[in-house]
Amino acid sequence: MQYSRHKVGILGGTFDPVHWGHLLMAEAAVSQANLKQVIWVPTRHPHYKNATAFEHRWQMVQMAIADNPAFKIAPATVNSTESYAVQTLIDLKTLYPNTQWCWIVGLDAFETLPQWYRCQELATECHWLVAPRLPATLKIEQSTAIATHSQLRCEQIVQKLESQGLPITWQILHLPYVGISSSLIRALCRDRLSIRYLVPDAVRLYIEKHRLYSH
Repeated sequence: MQYSRHKVGILGGTFDPVHWGHLLMAEAAVSQANLKQVIWVPTRHPHYKNATAFEHRWQMVQMAIADNPAFKIAPATVNSTESYAVQTLIDLKTLYPNTQWCWIVGLDAFETLPQWYRCQELATECHWLVAPRLPATLKIEQSTAIATHSQLRCEQIVQKLESQGLPITWQILHLPYVGISSSLIRALCRDRLSIRYLVPDAVRLYIEKHRLYSH
């Protein structure tokens, strides 16, 4: 007898801090790709970034996803030494066998996939769920143009991977363009302006309690 494999999404990121844009992307992935679960993986040692302590970022993600049974945070042992996507997948495969993996990623990151560390081991092992971005030349109300732009950019990356002998499966997620970013939230905190409704309330209170992003 053959058993179908569960479809599980991976959402990795610095999450400095986690915000509603991340949550919308994860929820869209569950709904549109029929995922059983999304595993959130805060990056322990972000490359090229000076990030807030891992423990703070991990705790904020845990608070943000607490009310959604389809969301789960990865154990802190996942990718605990090197912050590479391929190691994350290797660790999760060990913890969750018999799983069909889907990687949730923003278009900006997807465009760099051919340069990811050990891409040849990672690209074909996952179904890629790509969240579109808002190009600087377009406005939020130009939703059709944004979708077309994202589709074309994805197709270009897929063709590049195929030319390297790496055929992948992928789809674009459809979600509202909210224009929220972690850098925006950090800037507001530095200027002592409100971040209410940009992050879950538990995250906002945690940031205030620990005085994160105030300098």
